[in-house]
Amino acid sequence: MVATAIVPQGAATGTSTPDVYRAGRFEPNDFAIAAEDSGGDGLILPLSALRATLDGNSVGNRRLGLLFSPADRLEDALPLIDRIAVIAIDFPKYTDGRGFSHAARLVRSGFAGEIRAVGDVLIDEIPLMRRVGITVFEVRNETARRYLSEGRDPSPNLYYQPGALPEPPAGTRPWLRRRAT
Repeated sequence: MVATAIVPQGAATGTSTPDVYRAGRFEPNDFAIAAEDSGGDGLILPLSALRATLDGNSVGNRRLGLLFSPADRLEDALPLIDRIAVIAIDFPKYTDGRGFSHAARLVRSGFAGEIRAVGDVLIDEIPLMRRVGITVFEVRNETARRYLSEGRDPSPNLYYQPGALPEPPAGTRPWLRRRAT
């Protein structure tokens, strides 16, 4: 069961939550990070706030998600993953690759919900993010947004090694994998 909560609108920053890139196109964002909350359907909270909300039984009319920062430990989040709909992995800067490991470990731990990348999401990292299980991208970089809007997604559809997600073998070469579309 996915938990929901009634969370009072607090420190809204006034910045609009951008559309998300999902399944090859930009779509309205159905979750807001707590600092940018505008009262929508879903709310993404940091680990400590999410734990307090779920432990306080303040379940209500909003779907909840987890904002997983680079310093968070997977072991602390595992007891909560069956109660949330989305995990947003924060990439605070393009040189911080801990989010890739977090995503792969979440997939291997059995998280079946949506995994999204937030923060400094660049066009050249999207193929690598997909390989570890990230399916939705909050892209704020204008160049990356333009490329994706123009259909210039750099993700290849053939791989020589398997990734975190199950991939079907392609043709007669079983080591060659094809990206699931």
